[in-house]
Amino acid sequence: MKASTPGGVAVVTGAASGIGAAVAVELADRGWTVAGLDLSWAPGCAWSAEVDMSDAVAVHAAVASVEEQLGPVTAAVSAAGYYEMLAVTDISAAAWDRMLRVHLGGLVNLSRAVLPGMLERRSGSVVAITSELAVGGGAEDAHYAAAKGAIIGLVRSLAAEVAADGVRVNGVAPGPTDTPLLAPDSPWRAPEYLATLPLGRLGSPEEVALCVAYLVDEGDFCVGEILNPNAGAVI
Repeated sequence: MKASTPGGVAVVTGAASGIGAAVAVELADRGWTVAGLDLSWAPGCAWSAEVDMSDAVAVHAAVASVEEQLGPVTAAVSAAGYYEMLAVTDISAAAWDRMLRVHLGGLVNLSRAVLPGMLERRSGSVVAITSELAVGGGAEDAHYAAAKGAIIGLVRSLAAEVAADGVRVNGVAPGPTDTPLLAPDSPWRAPEYLATLPLGRLGSPEEVALCVAYLVDEGDFCVGEILNPNAGAVI
């Protein structure tokens, strides 16, 4: 199975900042035409739209606009999301719902928008950003870890469903990464936590982006894989 040809059209969600922005830059540097979807305008992309990824209608419309203006989408990266820490007893029903709608729902909406064209062309790559918390869990991270864990299940199920038709679905599960999602006083930035990591430091968005780019550009044999750039947090 051939990976998507570099120089095609890639949709990156969450492209306005953090990991999504780094992915957009990395793919553009590799010759991709990048369309960025985010709640804010995504600078540096060939095309950008302000889209709530939990809104299926808006996501479908945005992808249709991308394909009309730039051409067929041959790669899609789901990086939109947010992070908050709450004790499980403090997580309201609305907070649970929003976390799942943005993270899991965002991947579902993106996948349903891009997969029909990829399946018709029998070529394409979808990569989802999940988290090492989906694997290892974390105190006061229940709704975030649950949403990210569900993404892993979805990635592997989609991969099994569409691989025979030439489309690859994979994921990247970063450990704590130096992005605006981590507040300056976040416990993940504390020297005491960093000392527990074999590498002793946070990851950079650019390092995560390299994993994504590998799966998009070079991982021809990767189907349902989850890469884990996490400084050894989960081994």
